[in-house]
Amino acid sequence: MEKTDDIQSCQNEHEEDIPTSSPFDFVMKQFQGKQSSPGKRKERPSAIKKFFMGFDFGKSEGKDRRETEETEINNSEADDQSEKQDLSVEDGLSHHISEAESPSGEQRFNQFMQKLGKKANSKNLDLNNCALSAADVTELASLLPFLPELEEINLSWNSCVGGTLKALTVHLHHVNLLKVLRLNNCRLTAEDVTSLGEAFEIVPQLEELDLSWNSNIGGKLSLLTKKLRKGCKIKLLKITDCNLTAKDGESLAEILNVIPKLEVLDLSINKHIGCSMKVIAQNLKNVPGLKELNLHMCGLKQDSLQGLDTALQHLAELRKLDISCNKEIGGGFKDSTAHLASLKNLEVLDLHQCCVTEEDMTVLSQVIPLLSSLQELNLSSNKNVGVSADPLLSRLRFLPKLKSVAISNCCLHEESFSSLAEAALHLPELEILDLSWNKCVGGNLKLLWGALKLAMEIQVLRLSSCNLVAEDLALLTLLVQDGHLARLRKLDLSYNNNISDEGNDYCQKSSDDFRWTHCRFANGGKWLACANRGGWAV
Repeated sequence: MEKTDDIQSCQNEHEEDIPTSSPFDFVMKQFQGKQSSPGKRKERPSAIKKFFMGFDFGKSEGKDRRETEETEINNSEADDQSEKQDLSVEDGLSHHISEAESPSGEQRFNQFMQKLGKKANSKNLDLNNCALSAADVTELASLLPFLPELEEINLSWNSCVGGTLKALTVHLHHVNLLKVLRLNNCRLTAEDVTSLGEAFEIVPQLEELDLSWNSNIGGKLSLLTKKLRKGCKIKLLKITDCNLTAKDGESLAEILNVIPKLEVLDLSINKHIGCSMKVIAQNLKNVPGLKELNLHMCGLKQDSLQGLDTALQHLAELRKLDISCNKEIGGGFKDSTAHLASLKNLEVLDLHQCCVTEEDMTVLSQVIPLLSSLQELNLSSNKNVGVSADPLLSRLRFLPKLKSVAISNCCLHEESFSSLAEAALHLPELEILDLSWNKCVGGNLKLLWGALKLAMEIQVLRLSSCNLVAEDLALLTLLVQDGHLARLRKLDLSYNNNISDEGNDYCQKSSDDFRWTHCRFANGGKWLACANRGGWAV
């Protein structure tokens, strides 16, 4: 009995030594084995742990709650940060995708040019005669910021440009390297002219401005010229056929002192500007580097010619002078050529249809042979050239650099034609000879035999309406067969009715030797072309 009591007592003592465990300790032991090892990402508390954390199993309730709240807050912040990073990545990808989908400025420009059937060129924008609409001009303006290297813009022969130019000029500051601007026949309005004037300040490199064939500019040129500032770099200014008035001429004269680098001035086909030519001529001294002056059909009169001659003393660099189709200057050369002879660099002189008188011819016969650099001379449609007793044509021998001589419709007679033929012997560089509408040539072409044999460079021979006969054509045929006129490419024999039948016969006989590109006969106004050495094609 005692032994049994001792065993029971020992068992009770052993049980007292074993520590008691709560249900929570049991559950936690089950989950401790599943906890992640150090260094790995901590997992979020499970729902069961959160549930038991709400009970007090011998720990401080306040402490457990604080730890739970801090854990939840930290986990919440981590989740928010992760979401923000995901959103940031998504936004970045969306931005890149958007950029990839929208075309670049260069792509838009290429698409615009392709739509107009033009090849894109970042330096030269040539949209001449492209039937542009007002919307096209607006779209083009939006593309200028992507063309910083642009140097040339040509919008000529697009009538819809008129009235929309301001949309373009307000963006010209993006192309401040612009050197050339051509706006021929664009139906420019007064507002366009004003906008263009305002743009001069933002295109300081502009060197060429062509506004020709815009009739609405007439009377409004001052809207453009008053915006020009001293030191302007313009070298070429063309305002052909713009219906300029005498007032416009005065405005033009005023700006000559602010464009000292001007080299080309073209005022042709402005019949009313002649009234202000005197004041323009007075200011030409401000552009001493002028190389080309075109005053074709400008309504010049004798006093205009006198003022112009005075200005020539300041234009030593002049290469071309065109005062053709100014009929009222006839008779004024006798008092207005004092300085013409001083133009040692003059290469082109055009005096056709100026109604020169016999007195004018006397003066010109002394002056023209002194122009030692002259290469092109046009005296056509001046009837007194042929009847004058003064030997202008024979003195052409002193101009060995002549490449083109035009004396059509000058009423040449046999003596003057003979003088020309003799002078032609001394013109080795002659390429173009126009004797059309001089009836005396017919039957006398043999006078040119020697000159044509030596004319190694001649490419164009015009003998239209010269009353030619079969003998003249036989002469030409013989020259070709003998190997002369090797470079002849254009022969005009139109309106010579006496050779219409014989002409075809001679062409057939010498078909293996003719190499002319064009040969025109009177019969029906047909052109016969021989592109190759093998024969004629009608």
